[in-house]
Amino acid sequence: MIKLFVGLGNPGPEYEATRHNAGFWWTEALARELKVMPVLDKSYHGRVARTTIGGQTVWLLEPLTFMNVSGKSVAALARFFKIAPEEILVAHDELDIVPGQAKLKFGGSHAGHNGLRDIHAQLGTGDYWRLRIGVGHPGVKAEVINWVLKKPSQEHRVAIEDSIARSLKAVPALLAGEMEKATMLIHTSAPPRPKPPRKLDPEDSEND
Repeated sequence: MIKLFVGLGNPGPEYEATRHNAGFWWTEALARELKVMPVLDKSYHGRVARTTIGGQTVWLLEPLTFMNVSGKSVAALARFFKIAPEEILVAHDELDIVPGQAKLKFGGSHAGHNGLRDIHAQLGTGDYWRLRIGVGHPGVKAEVINWVLKKPSQEHRVAIEDSIARSLKAVPALLAGEMEKATMLIHTSAPPRPKPPRKLDPEDSEND
């Protein structure tokens, strides 16, 4: 079961609306859902909220160390409260998934995401859960840094927020340790497809 939900991002108003902060968007949405307010806790180098659900203590964490040092915050809280890596879920932006979709994954490669790389280094393992929030890819590797540190288009922002809202429906399963169910809920929550344009009837034609 998940005991610690982590959202990755960079602190400061200049980063607030950028793609790299999609993890923060997710934990903020979760905090609203759980009716808790993360507050600054210097012991864990981030914003922290604590609540109890079904008799189980649940933590929300937003590292304020800047992305590249996210592990410092995650490891500090996890070690103090004896939370195992497999009881941690990290929500983060994912280049390889289109806006509007999210994927749940356990462990795996963290190549290209410095926040995940540092968490792996600080925990000493990559065996934690990841909620990969699709932000899309600029198409050129050299543009990746600029891409994640810029605001998405309005259309993409709405799609990302919709995927966050849908993925929150899996939280009860995540808390219960029903990871297969959570995976199914998140992966099958595809964005609604646009309706095809209505074909004109011959009677509607302007060329009568």
